[in-house]
Amino acid sequence: MDHRIRDIQPGGGVVIRLEKAWGVWRRWWLKRFRPKYVSRMLACRQGEPKGVPHEVLDPRDLKLHRNQTDCHWRPEDDPFAWRDRLPFVRVGLAELLVFSALIWPVTIVLTWIACQVVSGAIERALLLTVAAGLATVGLIIAWFFRNPRRVIPTDPGLVVAPADGKVVDIERINDPELGGPVVQVTIFLSIFNVHINRVPVAGRVVSIGYQPGKYLNALRPESSRENEQLMIKMEQSEAPFGPVIVRQITGAIARRIVCWLKPGDILQRGEPLGMIKLGSRTVLVIPDDGHLRIVTEVGAKVKAGSSILARYEPSS
Repeated sequence: MDHRIRDIQPGGGVVIRLEKAWGVWRRWWLKRFRPKYVSRMLACRQGEPKGVPHEVLDPRDLKLHRNQTDCHWRPEDDPFAWRDRLPFVRVGLAELLVFSALIWPVTIVLTWIACQVVSGAIERALLLTVAAGLATVGLIIAWFFRNPRRVIPTDPGLVVAPADGKVVDIERINDPELGGPVVQVTIFLSIFNVHINRVPVAGRVVSIGYQPGKYLNALRPESSRENEQLMIKMEQSEAPFGPVIVRQITGAIARRIVCWLKPGDILQRGEPLGMIKLGSRTVLVIPDDGHLRIVTEVGAKVKAGSSILARYEPSS
């Protein structure tokens, strides 16, 4: 694990700082007023929270640092497991709460003033227009953090899309990281796409690297080289058992990469691995070993976990 990755969102941000501050207060409150709950949670905790920079009293304390430790709670012991079944991605719930607290009260107040206080038609129309604009922004943000269920194809030898969006580049190059010829598939995610990244192949996480960088528009080709990015290297658990790299890359608006994986994790094809918040690009790097057949094309619209990008043909 790259030493610069200290939580699931290495680029930081205002909301994650608020979450960490809330965690400090919440842990104090639990120890002070709910000691029996704390004792019960500690009794069913699995493993020690090595690598977590604070006390771990219940599963919420692992949310931001689950990539630093093997400590966990079994689903049946986790009173917050229901949050994973919400139609919104769990790592985006804090953003939803913060933006909702900023947007919806103002929207309601402006609407009330327009309908109950202001008498002029022009003033009323102006206030209602502003309120409608704020409501639209609020709905777009909620839509952005949606977490739709996906049907994952199960045939052997398939490589599925790691991201929703549009395929903007398919390139055959020599990759120094994988030590040979590869196919590099780049997917652009607009602000309207689902932004959850998924595992393209079943396998084991070998390493995770982090590169600070710029925040160029994700439509610009050079953003793949110069922007902040996180690189996940995996070894496939199915034939041809080779390495695969997924790169999460920020954009001009999307400046927060989230990845909750750690080296050694065993993953299934299509399993969520993280997200990029608010528009970006994702790059998939696959060894071109002569048996790989690309079945997508530039311009294709793909869905993470369910759209097939490539398949490995059986050896004759």
